[in-house]
Amino acid sequence: MEFAFETVYNQKALTIMARAIRKTLRRRKSRRSHIFSWILIIMGTLLCVLPREDGYEFDFRIVITGLAVLLLLAVLIWEDAINGYVAKKRMLAGTEKNRSVFSEDGYFSVSELGETQWKYDKIKAIVETPAYFIFVFSQNHAQVYNKSGMTGGTVDEFRNFIEEKTGVTVEKMK
Repeated sequence: MEFAFETVYNQKALTIMARAIRKTLRRRKSRRSHIFSWILIIMGTLLCVLPREDGYEFDFRIVITGLAVLLLLAVLIWEDAINGYVAKKRMLAGTEKNRSVFSEDGYFSVSELGETQWKYDKIKAIVETPAYFIFVFSQNHAQVYNKSGMTGGTVDEFRNFIEEKTGVTVEKMK
């Protein structure tokens, strides 16, 4: 059986890929970072709103602290989009569009730059969203496959095929 995917690595795909990495291999590190960030946001907010011993005084320190709190909050809210944007900037020109073909022995991807062979044993986690399959290789590397560009079978058949070949259970993500 052979499956093929046509995928475009656009901002949406890269954002979902960053989210999949964060929710699988980076889970512990991400949780610690989020806890620390929320503690800083709470402390910074309290510093901005609580009066000092000599009364409340609106000065440059309150403005700087408030801006830092807002910046940290924005980074927490748009974390995956920021990581996707950085990934897009780091991509080699000509790799935005690719075609991947999955067979019994492994799979290969073809882009404007050339062809790359992959083995199934390198995949550490597989994530499925309503629109994509994401293969996670490490805390910094993943691949995304658009379901709408899939040929050669159904989504269920591919899910079963990839679970069998990798020995990794596909995790569902909204």
